[in-house]
Amino acid sequence: MANKKIKINRAPVLTLWAAVVAKRLGYDEETALTLGKAVAGLNAQSKGRRLGIYEEKSEEEKEKEAKKQKPVKTEFIEILGRGVPAIKTPSGLRAAIKGEAIHAESVETYLKQKFKDDLDDARAAMEKLAKAYTHKQLETKAYDLYEKFRPKIPEGTKGWGAKGELDLDYIRSLAE
Repeated sequence: MANKKIKINRAPVLTLWAAVVAKRLGYDEETALTLGKAVAGLNAQSKGRRLGIYEEKSEEEKEKEAKKQKPVKTEFIEILGRGVPAIKTPSGLRAAIKGEAIHAESVETYLKQKFKDDLDDARAAMEKLAKAYTHKQLETKAYDLYEKFRPKIPEGTKGWGAKGELDLDYIRSLAE
């Protein structure tokens, strides 16, 4: 296979990597996809606050929002160093945003739109990397690995949503 580089922004890369890690740690495909999407969303929120794009909500706003949410039993699953809220649904465990389950099908559609014809190659490279580590190692090193291979994008607001190069050969080389 020739040196494969994909032009893509970081959010779908993080979504896919977190889903691959979750699956390697034992979650089923659908649960893993929702966990991946939630990790990327939580990271985007943190970055947005850091860049001043999103303001931190006041205690009053947080309380109002909490009252609107349906009371559901939430558990937290740690993926890539993030505590991801998850709920049990009739379809199984799913990551949740504001008490609402994320739908695995929408995450898969999102990944297909962003990676286009390169999704299978990117997933295979990431799966190879995830399999190179034990569960325990992956739990502690997954985010550091992501930081090594993620697309290089300029810091600051100009870099928000910008595309960079994802090198699949480099990802595979990290597994060796």
